[in-house]
Amino acid sequence: MVFSSSLFLLYFLPIFLIIYYVINTKYKNIFALLASIFFYSWGAPDFIFIVLGSIVIDFYIVKYLDKAPRRKKRILLSLSVILNIGLLAYFKYANFFIENVNAVFESFGATPMKWTYIILPIGISFFTFQKLTYSVDVYRKVHSPLKKVTDYAMYILMFPQLIAGPIVRFNEIADRIENREKYETVDNRLLGFFRFVIGLAKKVLIANVMGEQVDKIFAMSPETLSTPLAWIGIVAYAFQIYYDFAGYSDMAIGIGKMMGFKFPENFNNPYISRSISEFWRRWHITLGRFMKDYLYIPLGGNRVNTQRRLFFNLALVFILSGLWHGAAWTFIFWGAYHGLFLILDRLFLIKALNKIGKYPSIIFTFIVTLIGWVLFRSPDMSFAGSYINKMFEFDFTGSTFNFDSKFNTILVFAFIFSFFAVIKGIEKWQMRVFTKNQSFASYLGMTILALLLLIICIGSITSSGFNPFIYFRF
Repeated sequence: MVFSSSLFLLYFLPIFLIIYYVINTKYKNIFALLASIFFYSWGAPDFIFIVLGSIVIDFYIVKYLDKAPRRKKRILLSLSVILNIGLLAYFKYANFFIENVNAVFESFGATPMKWTYIILPIGISFFTFQKLTYSVDVYRKVHSPLKKVTDYAMYILMFPQLIAGPIVRFNEIADRIENREKYETVDNRLLGFFRFVIGLAKKVLIANVMGEQVDKIFAMSPETLSTPLAWIGIVAYAFQIYYDFAGYSDMAIGIGKMMGFKFPENFNNPYISRSISEFWRRWHITLGRFMKDYLYIPLGGNRVNTQRRLFFNLALVFILSGLWHGAAWTFIFWGAYHGLFLILDRLFLIKALNKIGKYPSIIFTFIVTLIGWVLFRSPDMSFAGSYINKMFEFDFTGSTFNFDSKFNTILVFAFIFSFFAVIKGIEKWQMRVFTKNQSFASYLGMTILALLLLIICIGSITSSGFNPFIYFRF
């Protein structure tokens, strides 16, 4: 069940919110947990007991960790990390590992290993990282552990951010898990509803329109494409993945706010970045912070003795970030590609980009990002290489599409909304609209706009069978 489905919008969410608002405060966590279990079970019934079992085990490991002597703390923390990373490695990477081992065997004429294909549990990449933040934050004494296993299960399985984040650190919402009564206000409910619908509109009205044409272009052989069509395809994909993922994050943040939670921001106009380093401060912000605080800094971060070790840390973090996105060589190379540009930023690139000015540096960074998206979208490295080659081949004789007026119009709006934050003051205005209490007139206008967009989105969903969600598989 995804947020942009009629089942969720017309049945699950309204019923959940009505019951959630009328029941006694002391039952809200239990109800949210039960609703989240139902939400997860709807899409992955075979895995819910594995997920619940790992949650219970992890809860008691961390409970003992909190009161254990120092030596035992490290052992228990290691046990928690091994449990969570082990499950992620098995379900997400075992198939990839066996496929590559078998490819090596076959190249030497050996018999490949027999293997039963493992299905990936929904959202495992996201809730694994949240479980790790719980263990590490308790170990570091950032926050004391939760007292109830049901509260911990609710934190991990909370349906707004269960499938695709944002990655919510334990210490960020720990206090609100146990008591958020003062945050369940009319202002938060109205702001949350508005934020949810804005995210839904991004997903349904922009990402879906882009994605339908992207799938057609990437279904073709790159050699048959014209250079303009190759560029249109990857630009459309850049907008699809941004509005798809950022829209989902907006919806998650909005539902969380309606429930009294404050989830961290996950996107901040990434395509106006003037370098890849800035791009990663604006794109999938919660993943970047997680990798920095729980991997990069423990590796030594910037406080290393040699520049070589610094570059190694950056490369390793981004290769692992790529692998986190998916078990495929395309994702690994995508991560390494971004890691390379972060290293180049440190060496000379940021200085060079500062010299050429704001707009040229934004254009350069966007083109670098687009080449990376080819790696991310392609089925294999051979396809990616051919596609990138076509982008710079200046071939105007290959296949072309006659795009309809709907795609052309939405492409223009996608471009405008992706880059309009270059105008001074827009970013502050965005945050003020989404996070600050408004006047009655503003709330009235926002609510009317949200209702109109909601009706349009529901109409679009029910009239179209095309409604994918890119990060659903992660």
